[in-house]
Amino acid sequence: MKGIRGIIYDCDGVLFESRQANLDYYNTVLAHLGEPVVTAAEPERAHLCHTAASPKVFEVLLGPERAPEALSYAATLDFRRFIPGMTPEPGMAEALGTLSGRYPLAVATNRGTSMVEVLAHFGLSAYFSTVVTSRDVTFPKPHPEMLLLAAKRLGLDTGQLLFIGDSELDREAAGSAGIRFAAYGERTTGEFRVTGHAELANLLMGG
Repeated sequence: MKGIRGIIYDCDGVLFESRQANLDYYNTVLAHLGEPVVTAAEPERAHLCHTAASPKVFEVLLGPERAPEALSYAATLDFRRFIPGMTPEPGMAEALGTLSGRYPLAVATNRGTSMVEVLAHFGLSAYFSTVVTSRDVTFPKPHPEMLLLAAKRLGLDTGQLLFIGDSELDREAAGSAGIRFAAYGERTTGEFRVTGHAELANLLMGG
């Protein structure tokens, strides 16, 4: 693709289908605090758990008064227990193997420390030059700070990058950072839309 020299990926909904794992994680915390759990029948609350950083999720679900308590307990959980609930997107590993031979790749995710563990579990760590999480920035997506940090670490100008995301948070962050945006799936819009990783690799490799 003309002008693109590096690629940044969101995690949840792009690299993995992880809605169940995320719900299990947040519901473990909510149950510990004696609060009602979030179900798939509550699409707005469930989507929040899938896209926002943990401080925001707990602030919305519990209010600012109880959010610190929730974060404190969440910090004691080992996310590796929830990784079996994550499913790699079809063709993702193969596409990363192809694309990493031509482009430096990065992850920019509202996940925290779990991102490194997830990549290691699925044998994907070597494909990425850098991983930026909510722990690395002051403001998570939709603020552009995460993408700007990824650009800095990759040593590329924002105009040389493409961000692959699946949510409005991703699209807004890309727009604010001046980075081209590709929509993965049907949940948001972008400069173009892809329905899978094989299609994305084909476009970027000029096939």
